[in-house]
Amino acid sequence: MIRAVLFDLDGTVADTAPDLAGALNRLLLEEGREPQPYAAIRPLASHGARGILELGFGFTPDDAEYAPLLARFFDHYQNYVCQDTVLFDGMSELITQINARGLAWGIITNKPMRFTDPLIQLLPLPIAPETCISGDTVGIPKPAPEPMLHAAAELGIDPAHCLYVGDAERDIEAGRNVGMTTVLANYGYIRASDQPQSWGADIQIEHPLELLKYLPPLQLAR
Repeated sequence: MIRAVLFDLDGTVADTAPDLAGALNRLLLEEGREPQPYAAIRPLASHGARGILELGFGFTPDDAEYAPLLARFFDHYQNYVCQDTVLFDGMSELITQINARGLAWGIITNKPMRFTDPLIQLLPLPIAPETCISGDTVGIPKPAPEPMLHAAAELGIDPAHCLYVGDAERDIEAGRNVGMTTVLANYGYIRASDQPQSWGADIQIEHPLELLKYLPPLQLAR
C-alpha cells in the first residue's frame, strides 16, 4: 500500500519556469543579447541551468565562459526565486487530500538547496513537506538512488510504499531504481523532442488531481 507521495519540484509541484526565464533574460540583457521567448525557455525548466544557459548563450560546461555565466544566472534567480512562480493548478488541493488520507508527502529535487529552501518557504503550500531533498543534500542528484533512499529513510517508509511524481526521464529512472511506483506528470516541462512513452512510468497524469484515484481511500490510509 502507498504510504507516502514524493514529488519533483520544478514542473511537478510548482511552475517555476517564469522566474527561471526571467533570470536568463536579465542576464542576456546584461550581455547585450536579445531575450529568449518564454515559449522556448519553458520546456527546459526541468533540465536546470545547463539547458537554459545553452539555449541563451550556446555554452556548455566545457566552455570557459560557462562557469562565470552560471554564477551570475544563479544570483539573478536567487533574487527573484518566487516572484512569478506558482503552484500548479490543483496541487494545493492534492497535498491537502494526501494529508487527509494520512499519507506522508515530500519533495526530491535536483534544484540546489540555496533555491529550494527559500522557495518552499515562499510557496503557499497548505502543509509543509515532511522531507525535502535538494540536489546537493546527499552529494549526488537524481537519477542516482541516494536522494530517493534518503527521503524514504527520513520518512521511515520503505521505498516500495512510496509513489514518486516527476516530469523528466531522470525522475522516472530514479524512482524505478529504488522500487517506487513512478508517475509521469505530463502537465510539466516536457520538450517536443522528448519521448515520455518510452520512460517506463507506471502511471501518467495530465493534471495533479488525477493522482487521487491512485491513492488509498480515506478509510484505508495508514
